Amino acid sequence: MEIATDQEILFSNFKYDADIYYFFYLGDVKAYYLNSFIQDVLQSKTGQRKVQIIAVIPDVLNQYDYQNIIVINPVIQEYSNSSTAQTDREHSNISCRIKSSVFMKAVSSNPQIRKLIQLILTKQSNLFIYLFESVAEMTLDEISGVTVLGPDKVLCREINNKIVQYKQVSGQIPTAEHCFCDDTASLITSTSQKRKTWDDGIFISCAYSAAGANSIVTNYQHEVEEWCSNKEGPFLLSRFIPHTLDPTVLAVVANENDVYIAGVADQVIENGNRFIGSTYPSVASLKQKELLHQYTVTVGQMLGRQGYRGIFGCDYIIADDGTIYFIEINARKQGTTLEFCYTLAQALPDGSPMLPELEYYAVTENRFPDNSVELNLTYDQINWGTYNFKIFEEKLTTGYVPHNSYERVSFEKIAQGCLNNDFVVLEHVGLGVTVLPGTFLARVVSVADSIADMEIGLRQGVDFIKQTINEA
Repeated sequence: MEIATDQEILFSNFKYDADIYYFFYLGDVKAYYLNSFIQDVLQSKTGQRKVQIIAVIPDVLNQYDYQNIIVINPVIQEYSNSSTAQTDREHSNISCRIKSSVFMKAVSSNPQIRKLIQLILTKQSNLFIYLFESVAEMTLDEISGVTVLGPDKVLCREINNKIVQYKQVSGQIPTAEHCFCDDTASLITSTSQKRKTWDDGIFISCAYSAAGANSIVTNYQHEVEEWCSNKEGPFLLSRFIPHTLDPTVLAVVANENDVYIAGVADQVIENGNRFIGSTYPSVASLKQKELLHQYTVTVGQMLGRQGYRGIFGCDYIIADDGTIYFIEINARKQGTTLEFCYTLAQALPDGSPMLPELEYYAVTENRFPDNSVELNLTYDQINWGTYNFKIFEEKLTTGYVPHNSYERVSFEKIAQGCLNNDFVVLEHVGLGVTVLPGTFLARVVSVADSIADMEIGLRQGVDFIKQTINEA
């Protein structure tokens, strides 16, 4: 069976082979290489039969240097059919972001995907689906024989609610002063009152927000009124605390007791709430890292008691006086997940399980493998940074940076002392592509043996990407 391109499937290079044991990955292409770790686990479980991934992604690129790719993005078709697109654009290549819920719904209802799953299940008793994020709109696991290697999707929806998070962690982990508002009227009233004492600013978030979407840091009341004009409650309000550090901790939950901490990185935040990348190792002190470790284990055990199994992340801030405050739980994989895997692969003893393998055991056996080893909080032989180059107004690309598929090799060479620094540009959309607002044009990952060299690599990579669009 071959997957045919049509209005729903924009690209496919997959051809079915009955001798292969398959598993699915559904999610952004940025996490594609995580699947190599799952592939290794499944290979050990299936014996001699060769294991391969089928990756269903929403990312529209000019070319794909990946195996077994299927691209589904219904937003592209909607935009292409719009009168604005037909009038203003002669070219057909368009790249845009899509909500995970919309993507998962489209994948789950696609006839070719469902037909392929039924075909695969005639040759293997079980089909695993690996997800970047578990969302309720993904319904393929309702098919008999399909198993999701990740946390429960209904539970994830509940946990990702910021209102629920703050109610659960309050009293266990330090939080900024905060309150909740049911609607925009009470939001406007509350922010007006709080501003008298919360004079450094007020952070406002909808119940569901990520990477700066559906949240804002306000210093004036008119900003609140403008922002909430098209929003619906409930809302989380918290006192903005001046700070220079935004650490994030990546972890895995196996049960109500066992929580694995992958490490601590620093987020790069613009305008108080917009995430653009991360750097490792965190510049937090060892004492602060130990507290972050402790707080995240507390959160993980809380999630474990609720039945959560799998990878999650916790974001914090460190105030100017050194105090750590909880910001949010991300009940999904973080943008740092792959880079942490590459770091762990170099820093831990040979044969130590990586994060996807830990997640596999957490989901299927409610435990971690016996040879699990955590990264030392003081490890700093590898320094890495990431940068997400997002477009904020529609652009047409005038150049192209080829995708570099050797990110893992960069980590190996830095760890072995063969290189001092290296950077890769990943997932550039290609030449002659209309990039819609909110879309990632490309990403940069820089790896080095020092923070200074890592930062140089990031700047060089970003400069390469800038040259592929007209900034005028």
